[in-house]
Amino acid sequence: MKNVYFDHDGNVDDLVSLLLLLQVPDIRLLGVGVVDADGYQEPAVAASRKIIDHFNTHHQDLSVAASDSRPVNQFPKEWRLISYSFNAMPLLNRRATLTTPLAPVSAHQDMVAKIRQADGPTTVVMTGPLTDLARALTVAPDIAAKIERVFWMGGTMNNQGNVNEPGRDGTAEWNAYWDPQAVHTVFHAGVPLQMIGLESTDELPLTDELRQHWNQMVGYPAVDLIGQGYALVLSYEANSTYYLWDVLTAMASQYPELVTTQAIEGDVLTTGPAAGRTFRQPAGQPLTLVTRADKAAFFATVDRLAQSATYQP
Repeated sequence: MKNVYFDHDGNVDDLVSLLLLLQVPDIRLLGVGVVDADGYQEPAVAASRKIIDHFNTHHQDLSVAASDSRPVNQFPKEWRLISYSFNAMPLLNRRATLTTPLAPVSAHQDMVAKIRQADGPTTVVMTGPLTDLARALTVAPDIAAKIERVFWMGGTMNNQGNVNEPGRDGTAEWNAYWDPQAVHTVFHAGVPLQMIGLESTDELPLTDELRQHWNQMVGYPAVDLIGQGYALVLSYEANSTYYLWDVLTAMASQYPELVTTQAIEGDVLTTGPAAGRTFRQPAGQPLTLVTRADKAAFFATVDRLAQSATYQP
């Protein structure tokens, strides 16, 4: 049984990733942390608890931990507001009260406790900023030896970022830009790291054809929730495309055959107009970079897991 800790930041892709991870057989989801980044934390925590309430049949004693990590650079408000809409989905609000508990400690402390208590190594899946993991490794460096691998959605190695803020040079990705020093800490912590960058999901855009595919898959509550969630997603900027970055990260952590990877060496800038830029660096930190995804196999896996989910009203 594979141990997994999932830390996310509450946008649609993060919440869909949680829904799908709950359905993966033969893993033990140890805990879920939620950081106040690409989604507002309060609705993101609530939505996470509701997803577990309604779609969890495999994992015992699962709780959700709210992070007290704070940004160096916060995401745009317009992106973050989707967390409120997702939390209001009818499928997630059939119960008067939540039963999945809120963890009694902050997310980085919960991560430390769960990894230490786990029987065997833990895979850490991060679909938001790396801050909770960086803080966990700083206060409890012993957990590094118990982390089998970190899977992180963040960064880019082609200098084509998505941070278009005043005074920035456009080379950074938002999860890295939220806290560049945290990226540096994790990169230099000696834990195996697989990076799913902006360029890693070129084969997985959110298209009208994909939306229609889910629209036609009638009779599966989890598929309905996925379709309704992505119906909230519009292009954040003119001529931009939304890709399934976080879901690929979650799926690659459990199904390595879905991706092609390359061993590289890299680092991150922590200051200046390019703060948060990840880049290839000879003699830098060893990383595994996802270079492409198997589109057909990826979507077949997503569909299979979503169709297998049992909805508990």
